[in-house]
Amino acid sequence: MLKVSFVIPCYKSESTIEGVIGDIREAVREYPDGMDHEIILVNDYSPDNIWSVISKLSSEDNKIIGINLSKNFGQYAALLAGYKKASGDIIISLDDDGQTPASESIVLINKINEGYDVVFGRYLERRDSSFRKFGTYVNKLMSESLIGKPKHIDSTSFFAMKSYVAENIVKYDNPYPYVPGLVFRTTSNFANVDIRHEHRREGKSGYTFKKLLTLWLNGFTSFSVKPLRLATVIGFICSAVGFAFTVYTIIDRILNPEIPAGYSALASMILFIGGVIMIMLGVIGEYIGRLYISVNKAPQYVIKESTDETMNQ
Repeated sequence: MLKVSFVIPCYKSESTIEGVIGDIREAVREYPDGMDHEIILVNDYSPDNIWSVISKLSSEDNKIIGINLSKNFGQYAALLAGYKKASGDIIISLDDDGQTPASESIVLINKINEGYDVVFGRYLERRDSSFRKFGTYVNKLMSESLIGKPKHIDSTSFFAMKSYVAENIVKYDNPYPYVPGLVFRTTSNFANVDIRHEHRREGKSGYTFKKLLTLWLNGFTSFSVKPLRLATVIGFICSAVGFAFTVYTIIDRILNPEIPAGYSALASMILFIGGVIMIMLGVIGEYIGRLYISVNKAPQYVIKESTDETMNQ
């Protein structure tokens, strides 16, 4: 019998997670060929009472496993903690707020059974705020240009993958995980299926601008050296512009000696070039800093406790 692991990072979802679990149970019952399943709930150090809810649900249902992280490591680190525990033939990642309807899991599984390794849900109509839509658009451009995501594939937080993909993803042991990048470097056999995108059942997104910026930086610097190459190109362009401007200034001074020296123009050029240099140094510094932290083996996540006895031994 097919076994499916549902992995859900939990943050500020005390009032919504039970509804999501109810949807999963209904989807499992409706699967025509029968399905064994497990639900792995990872508390990413949520400020609400979600861990008590997870503990209660786990004590009532042995299909539910709770993992409690010791601090907020971020959504992707929480996913990796869940993947590490998952034992299903297919692993499905979904959100804790009900926007990714668990009933659509059957559609993902059916597509996987056609022979694909990874299947992403593609929302027919996104019901996010304008801020989240902008973040999604930036993330899409970044994924296409830096980590090799095909333009015809939409990557979302609701996706299913075969167990071997998850097994290879969790081998990544650096402290800045970026799950879409790990997926796209593991396989090229993926597809989309159209699904609904529901309104949030309660509350608002936990993603702030700071968290989105951190997410983008992880994608930029963890899986590609293209930003460094871009820095080199910009450096060459600035040098060429500076050289051309210098030649122009000399020729103009020779042809028009009565024109006063352009101190303001000189100061502007110095500020411009100095700013570009500082930006490039910042990019290089980001890489060096991440290399330093990676060498020092900073953890992706730390499990404080778990409702699964095998993880507590």
